[in-house]
Amino acid sequence: MCGIVGFNGHQQAAPILLQGLTKLEYRGYDSAGLCVRDGSEPAVIIKAKGRLSVLKEKTNDGLSVHGDCGIGHTRWATHGEPSETNAHPHCSDDGNVIGVHNGIIENYQELKEKLLRNGYTFYSETDTEIAIKLIDYYYKKYLHTPVDAINHALVRIRGSYALELMFKDYPGEIYVARKDSPMILGIANGESYIASDVPAILKYTRTVYYIGNQQLARVGKGEITFYNLDGDEIEIEPKTVEWDAAAAEKGGYEHFMMKEIHEQPKAVQDTLHSVEHDGVIDLSGIGITDEQIQKLRQIYIVACGSAYHVGVAAQYVLEDLAGIPVRVELASEFRYRHLPFSENASEDSLVIIISQSGETADSLAALRKAHEKGLPTLGVVNVVGSSIAREADHVFYTLAGPEIAVATTKAYSAQLVALYTIAIQFGKVRGLISDEDYTKYIADLEALPAKIEKVLEDESRIQWFAAKQSNAHDVFFIGRGIDYAISLEGSLKLKEISYVHSEAYAAGELKHGTISLIEDGTLVISVLTQPRLIEKTTSNMVEVRSRGAYLMGLTTYGNYDVEDLADFTTYVPATDPHFAASVAVIPLQLLAYYFAVSRGLDVDKPRNLAKSVTVE
Repeated sequence: MCGIVGFNGHQQAAPILLQGLTKLEYRGYDSAGLCVRDGSEPAVIIKAKGRLSVLKEKTNDGLSVHGDCGIGHTRWATHGEPSETNAHPHCSDDGNVIGVHNGIIENYQELKEKLLRNGYTFYSETDTEIAIKLIDYYYKKYLHTPVDAINHALVRIRGSYALELMFKDYPGEIYVARKDSPMILGIANGESYIASDVPAILKYTRTVYYIGNQQLARVGKGEITFYNLDGDEIEIEPKTVEWDAAAAEKGGYEHFMMKEIHEQPKAVQDTLHSVEHDGVIDLSGIGITDEQIQKLRQIYIVACGSAYHVGVAAQYVLEDLAGIPVRVELASEFRYRHLPFSENASEDSLVIIISQSGETADSLAALRKAHEKGLPTLGVVNVVGSSIAREADHVFYTLAGPEIAVATTKAYSAQLVALYTIAIQFGKVRGLISDEDYTKYIADLEALPAKIEKVLEDESRIQWFAAKQSNAHDVFFIGRGIDYAISLEGSLKLKEISYVHSEAYAAGELKHGTISLIEDGTLVISVLTQPRLIEKTTSNMVEVRSRGAYLMGLTTYGNYDVEDLADFTTYVPATDPHFAASVAVIPLQLLAYYFAVSRGLDVDKPRNLAKSVTVE
């Protein structure tokens, strides 16, 4: 959560900081602020409650703030309500240290009591102010050097942080540190850039450094020096970002979410072709050998949110095609469970961690727990150099490009196809998929982008239906098997951006309590893409219709009997049932989008949510 930016160069910093914060506003939009310094002149701090537009207006788009070195922040509130006082940057009592912070300081109360005993006072409710003043305390107590002060403070801090700091005695320098919260640094043309995420600096540079956990850096103009927690200089190799800068722009669409929905055919195709060539899937780049695949007796898929729903769908596919038992775990639960792993788990188990950002706090903690237990890990991530990518034993990079809208669409689709290729290849290596079926499955994957395009052509019908139903108070999604997994994602999309209460249920569970919630006019969306389960789900539709439900059916072309039962039916092209989620999720994404638009809501920035959950 929260977005941080920094700039140190030869241009005016404020407009660059504001532009970077615009690219990161999906990470938090409760308040925003910046600090700019012009040489040895005193630093100027400007903060505003609310959306970034308030800060832009307050600073005349940055033109009224002068200086070529600065830091900025857009906030998603954790400690302290959204307010101008709680907004970042924060400063020490005498203005000696100024900083912004992404993360959570877990022992903030203990640190605050220490500082109170040493004469410090506090004006905000934030844990960030405590961290800034702790650094100021050590700066004055020891050698009056930023690196020593930061190192001493970080040893005392428990929790997660990405810190940007400016010191009064060191004009023209920015100091940064991170632990479990994302941060990248970039350089170009004698200037330096800092950000929480790639889109904020993609316009200026593609040469970036991924600073490691409990590492620090001194950021000068076009030069960066890295340090470890002992204060020793270390080397970090730069990486080149391959993303297309235009991919982080709206490109004529009203919202990023709609643009990203329409980018799904390309995301699926690019991700598929990263491992499939001439009809053969090659996972050698991921580093998992055929011998390892043959030994597998258990797979754990661990993820949060939409990535968890990918895992639910993939569970069916992996068990069917690869013959391996799969457990799908919420990362926030997995990390605190005492799972009884088998004695041979280090050889016959695999933990797959799915995360778009590669920085999701619970997923990262789950990965580290797997390592503690000696289990091999595979990260499925979209960001090169992210924490999960660096720490996992094996990495499968999805090629969705930058995803800006808070509600994921194309990253979800790219993750699905990544798991499909893993399931097919695992099944082939284990002798469960014949050459004929192998060829057929790959052909089905190759056809997915065109089939998604076909669904998008029917967008106007979904728009009409959404406008008609957008005043609904409760919506229920039902399905069986993979259709249940699709329902989970459809329900999440609807609730997170339209604020309509929605729930997904395995259709067979209706009579175990859920059906009591159905009353006249309740919208029930039935997903029917699995041929062997359609008849069963149809009988559930009859049950809810008899109790007054208004029915939407989502099925494949050819299942026209659904129209006789549903009040509204939308169709998707048929594919192998294992891969149905890739086409069936598209109408549900569109439905959620148009629900939100009809209700006049901010589609890309839903309330109380942020794109990357980097704090617990």
